[in-house]
This record gives sequence, C-alpha cells and structure tokens, in this order.
Amino acid sequence: MLKANFITAQEAAEKIQDGSTLCTIGMTLVSASESILKAIEKRFETVGHPADITLVHSCGQSDRKDGIQHLAHEGLVKRIIGSHWGLQPRWMEMIANSQVEAYCLPQGQIAQLYRSMACGLPGKMSKVGLGTFIDPRVEGGKMNDRTKPLPDIVDILEYSGEEYMFYKEIPLDTVLIRGTVCDEMGNLTTTEEAMKLEVLPAVLAAKRYGGRVIAQVKQVVQSGTINPKDVTVPGVFIDDIVVCENPMEDHRQTSSWYYDPSYCGLARVPAGDIPPAPFNERKLIARRGAQELYRGAVINLGTGIPNDMIGKVCNEEKVSDDVVITVESGIYGGVQAGGIDFGIGQNLMAMIGHHEQMDYYNGAGVDITYMGLGELGEDGSVNSTKMGTRCTGAGGFIDITQNAKKIVFLGTFTASGAKYEFKDGKLNILQEGKIRKMVRNVAQLSFNGPMARKKGQEVMIVTERAVFELCKEGVKLIEIAPGIDLHTQILDMMDFKPIISEELREMDASLFIPNGPFGLQLKEK
Repeated sequence: MLKANFITAQEAAEKIQDGSTLCTIGMTLVSASESILKAIEKRFETVGHPADITLVHSCGQSDRKDGIQHLAHEGLVKRIIGSHWGLQPRWMEMIANSQVEAYCLPQGQIAQLYRSMACGLPGKMSKVGLGTFIDPRVEGGKMNDRTKPLPDIVDILEYSGEEYMFYKEIPLDTVLIRGTVCDEMGNLTTTEEAMKLEVLPAVLAAKRYGGRVIAQVKQVVQSGTINPKDVTVPGVFIDDIVVCENPMEDHRQTSSWYYDPSYCGLARVPAGDIPPAPFNERKLIARRGAQELYRGAVINLGTGIPNDMIGKVCNEEKVSDDVVITVESGIYGGVQAGGIDFGIGQNLMAMIGHHEQMDYYNGAGVDITYMGLGELGEDGSVNSTKMGTRCTGAGGFIDITQNAKKIVFLGTFTASGAKYEFKDGKLNILQEGKIRKMVRNVAQLSFNGPMARKKGQEVMIVTERAVFELCKEGVKLIEIAPGIDLHTQILDMMDFKPIISEELREMDASLFIPNGPFGLQLKEK
C-alpha cells in the first residue's frame, strides 16, 4: 500500500525555495494552512529564507492578523498576485509603500486560471476586466509605482471580432491546501471546512508544472475508512502532509469559531435563534436595497453592508425562502456570517466550488448583485477597490458586476465620521462625514459606468439619504430620505450635479423606524 509522506510544519517551510512561486488556497481564514504559514514566517525571521518568492492567491486570506499576513515581510515576498487585501493591513501597507511588486486580478479569474493551467492551456480568456483597472490599457492591475514599469500579466486579444482579456499562466512551484482528515495514503477530505474553494484545480495546476503540493490536516485515519465520494484530493496528488499540532489555534474552521457544524452543513440552527442586526445606517441602507428584491431572484452579496446586512434583513422580514442568496465562495441560501468570516453561512441549501460559482457569475450572470460603494463618478463609474493609498483590491467585484443583470451598490453618502439620528420616520444628520464619495472622477475604475450604460445594465446606488439610478444620460437622483434637505445635504455634498428625476420622491418612512421588521413586500418578477 502506498503511504503518504508525513512531515512537520518546519520541514514544510524548508521545502519552499528562494525565488519560487507559492500558491495558497483559502478565503478569509477559512482553510488557511496556519501551521505551515507560521513556520514559513519563523524560518524567514530566523535564517532569511525563503526569500524573493512570488505569492499567488485568489481570495483575500486573512482576518487582519493571521493567514497570509504571516508572509507580509519585505524580502520574503518579491511579488504578490492576488485579488483582495481588505482584511490584510500589512499587505496593504507594503503595497502602498512599494515594498513589493503587486498585481491585482479578479478573484474568479485567478480561481479559474488554475483550472486552465491544470488542463494544459497557456492562460485563460474572458471578457471580465475589460474597461476596468485590470485592463492593460488602463492600469493592468498594477497597484503601485514599483509595479507600473513591469511587464503586463494580462493581454488584450481579439476573437471573432470581439475583445477579450487574456490572463497568462503562472507556473506554480508549491501549493498549500488544507483538509479535515486524510488517510494513511493521503486521500484528503474537506468535510468540516466551511467552503469547498478551488482546492483540486490548484493542486492539478501544480502537478502540470511539476510542482509540490503540501496539505495541512487535523487528523489521520486508517486507509479504507473514508467514503471515496468525500475525497476532495486523491492522495496520489499530495506530496507532503502536515498534521496540525495545535488545531484549536492553527486549524480553526474560521476566524471566529474553532468548529461549528452549522457552517459546514452538518447541522442546522432554528431560524429564530439568528438574532436581527442592530439598527443603524448600515441596516437602513440594506433595508432600502432589499426593496429591489423580487420573488424567485437569485442574488449575490458582496463584502461590507451587502454580506453583513442583506441576509439578516431577509431573515428578519421572513422572505429568506422566497429568494436565493449566494456568495462568491459558493454558498447558497442560509444566513451569512459576514465581517472577518465573509463567505460562510448557516442553514445553507447548497455549497459548490469557488471556481464553479464564478462560472455562473461570469456566464449566465446573477439576477441581482449587492456590492459595496467606495466612490461614485459623474459618468456612473464606481471605485470600490482603492481608497487613497489603501489598496483593498477587486476580490470578486469585477467578476460579478460585469455580468449581473442588475447591480445595487450599497454605501453611505459620505465616509469617515458621519453620525446619524433616526426619529419619527426621518433621518437627521448629526455630523457630516469628512470624505466625499460622490466625485467627478473615481480614483480607480472598478466598475465602468459608460460600458454598463451602453449595454443597458440596470444599476442603482443606495445610500442612507439618497437613491440614484444609472440611466443613458448619466446618474439620476430618484429618492431622498425624509428629513433631508435636497440642496444642502445632497447636491452641495456632491462634486457633480446629478440628473434630478421629475418624479423625485421620498424614501419609505418605514425604513427609518428602528424596532422590528419594516414590512418588506417582495416584488413579482
């Protein structure tokens, strides 16, 4: 019988060579190979190796403290190719200070690129990214001055008279994955993981280039005791296995929980046990956004207000069973955890692979996507990927918004320091935010307004005091909050003048009443 090769985390770290390309699989802290990542960090701090590696990751992989934050050391990583760093403050700082070469690519395109590489292709073609900062004619996904003079890692190609992005192959030397248990032959399951992710495509991509696969597991069981349908990666594709010595700390199901069976589909919790979200401006914005739902809609929730609030509002309003909520991680239904535990949920109806979910978002396109709002430009373009020098990155934002049938951006009207009061069904602004979000030109082109207008995408922008829609002529103001002055608290706070609807109306006063459900009535398609 073939036997798996079991090693320590320290030995795993020694196998990462200077100048090599390392790929890590995970999302937030879900499926992070924490033991190995810590060992790599410790070895670098002790002996200065590995050095000058290229780090490749599809999703954001941290909770502001752990995950690939352990690799955020100048000299350890020479180049990072990823999609999202919003929960990785050290990486955002290194990128902003040009301490690392940094390329941002759409999350789904990286996950699917593994599959393209695995089957022997030189890269992946897609329309995702055209007309955004990923486009080499705009920024090429280059996130700092150090990276700007470097070669593009995406090209533009033409096929049958249409333009496409071409995401070039990235040969992988080592891939780090995580599983729940493996048997003595190395056959690995992910039964207790809170996401399926793109584990197997990344493993097979490494094998295509003769790379090494290292897995972290919680437990080893006797061969023949695992149901073959439960095997995520056959042992023949895994070179080394690290059994986690301290799973309570280094093999957590997610940042906030060591293990909760309701997040991996092995248990359900009564719907009444899920508490409603506290009322504030974020919940108000989510309530108004939820008014765009219709019965039977398949929706996507992005990070921030969408994932933190929309699911909870639907649960409180008892409409969760009338729509299908999805998240880019591959989950369907249920109530999402949000925050540093983005991408997981309780009481799910289904869970598919991350790369498979992106197939749906890139192809058919979701009915409605709810996304966060950083800046809104005069032409309807949106920046949600770079605020000042803070590079959060695209995540799945570009993959999802470019093909969604309808987009609802959710965000406060201003940023930094705004304070609000809700009384008698009205909004009172106690203190205005310091940063304007309605600008003439966005700082980074995450969503191309003119392209969306040309192809007739339905787009709305929902804030606590105003609701806009994108029309052929530009950005149109269609609703204002009760208690808000149109000129001093909306128009004077914008760097451009929107089109004002001839049928300008007040937002529903029930949205502003804090206690209990507000009485959401779903539309019919």
